[in-house]
Amino acid sequence: MLTRDVPLDPTASALIYIDVQNFSARRDGGEFKNLSAEEFATRYGAFFDTFEAETLPNMQRLRDAARTAGIEVMYTTIESLTKDGRDRSLDYKITGFNVPKGSWDGRPLDALAPGDDEIWLPKSSSSVFVSTNIDYVLRCLGVRQVVIMGLLTDQCVEGAVRDACDLGYLVTQVTDACLTYTPERQAASINAIKGYCRQMTTDELIDELKGAAK
Repeated sequence: MLTRDVPLDPTASALIYIDVQNFSARRDGGEFKNLSAEEFATRYGAFFDTFEAETLPNMQRLRDAARTAGIEVMYTTIESLTKDGRDRSLDYKITGFNVPKGSWDGRPLDALAPGDDEIWLPKSSSSVFVSTNIDYVLRCLGVRQVVIMGLLTDQCVEGAVRDACDLGYLVTQVTDACLTYTPERQAASINAIKGYCRQMTTDELIDELKGAAK
């Protein structure tokens, strides 16, 4: 019987972190540079409190467990191929932000930095499967199962889940290792995307990886 509920095979799996970068995952990131301290606190204070206290530690625990299990760990960040962002998607141009090539904003958080031999792919659209060669890379690696987490749950994470599913990967979303700006948006996204993927918590997936190592 065909099912999405398939435990990870470490030899054919990859963890993909979506947009956990200075631009959007730090309080001093470029996405928030034009906001007053009061406006930032009102709009994003609770989001960052949750991200720093819960979501990021979960991401770190999963990265460590994946490395121990021998699972490929990969990262994508929003970053243009040019300094002026002329290569960005039309949607990103309309949205009005640009993360210039080689900029601090485009780098992964130091707290979740890629290892020396881990893959980091800059993207210039919402879905990593649209504006990078990640599908080609995953197939070259022999990956058939992907674990997706990151920011924002209802935007770039959702896009990656849907595209990976349509491209024939078995997808696991770690529900407490991704986050968006409000609890209401988080819950709506988790509920909307559940038909495309297997959903697990950080603790559940780490337990599964420990079992696979026995």
